[in-house]
Amino acid sequence: MTLFALLGSIETGIIFAIMALGVYLTFRILDFPDLTVDGSFVTGGAVAAVMIFFGYPPILASFSALIIGFFVGCITGILHTRGKINPLLSGILMMTALYSINLRIMGLTFEDRPTRPNIPLLDNDTIFTPIDQWSQALGIESYATIIYLGMIALIFKFITDIFLKTEIGLAIRATGDNKRMIRSFSANTDSLTILGLGISNAYVAFAGSLFAQYNKFADVNMGIGMIVVGLASVIIGEALFGKKTIARATFAVLCGAIIYRIIIGFALANKWLDSSDQRLITALIVIFALVLPKWIENYRNQKRKKKRTNAATIEKGKGGSLHAEVGKHQQNL
Repeated sequence: MTLFALLGSIETGIIFAIMALGVYLTFRILDFPDLTVDGSFVTGGAVAAVMIFFGYPPILASFSALIIGFFVGCITGILHTRGKINPLLSGILMMTALYSINLRIMGLTFEDRPTRPNIPLLDNDTIFTPIDQWSQALGIESYATIIYLGMIALIFKFITDIFLKTEIGLAIRATGDNKRMIRSFSANTDSLTILGLGISNAYVAFAGSLFAQYNKFADVNMGIGMIVVGLASVIIGEALFGKKTIARATFAVLCGAIIYRIIIGFALANKWLDSSDQRLITALIVIFALVLPKWIENYRNQKRKKKRTNAATIEKGKGGSLHAEVGKHQQNL
C-alpha cells in the first residue's frame, strides 16, 4: 500500500468518522436502528453540490446540508413517535423517499429536466480549495487535508461530548437506556427521540457534503451501505479502544472509522479483492468485530472458571490433609 493510498484512506476515514458519530448517537445512545443514514448522506452531498453549482460559498453550502439533514432526521423521528411506525421501518421509508428527493434536488441544476443522478464539481471551488492553495504555497499539501479534516472531526467530537453531558443530552441517553424510567420523571421521550435523530442525521448530511466536495461530485448512489460503514466504525472502535466513558467512546468511533478505511484500502491496494467486493469486506469486518469480543469474553470466563475450580480443589485437598493429621494426632494420644 503506497503512501498516497494510505493518506487517501485516512482522509476518507475522517469524513466517515463524522458520519459514524451520527450513527453512534442513534445506534448506541438512542438504541434506534436508523436506516435514514443511507439517504441523508446523499441529501447532504446533493444540497451542498447544488448550492456550490449555483455559486454559493462552500462553507454556507456545507452548513445548509447540516440543517437539511437535521430536518430529515426529525421527520424519521416523527414517523416513529407520532405515526407509531416501527423504528426500522420508519428509517427504511425515509431512506426510500429520499432517493427520489435527492434526484429532485440534483435536478435543480437542469432547467429542462426534473431529476438528475449526479452533479460534477470539477470546475467549482469547494471547502477544500483554500486549504489546497495554502498547503501548496507552504509545500505541505500531502498532509494539509488530513489536518484540516481532523480538526473538523475533533470539533464534532468535542461538541458531542459536551452535549451528551448537558441536561438534554443526559435525558437523551436515559431515553435510550430506559424510556419507561425517564417518562416517570415527566420527560417527553418522543421529543428527545426526534431531537436525537435530527442531530444524528445532521452529522451524516454534513459528512455527505464533505464527501461530495472531496470527490468533486455528488451521486445519488454514493450513500449505499453507509449505515453498515457507520456500524463497522462504531463496533471496530469500541472493540479496540473500549466505551467506558462518552469521551472514550466518541474517540473510539473516530479511530474505528479511520482503521476501517485503512483496512479497506489495504485489501484493495494489494489486489486481494476487487473494488466490487468492498461491501463483502465491510460485512466480514462487522461480523468479525461482533464475534471476536464474544469469543474473547467466553475464553476469559472459562479461564476464570477453571482457575476457581483449581483453587477449590487445592483448598479441599488441604482440608483433607489437615483432617487426616488431626485424626492421627488423636490416635497417638
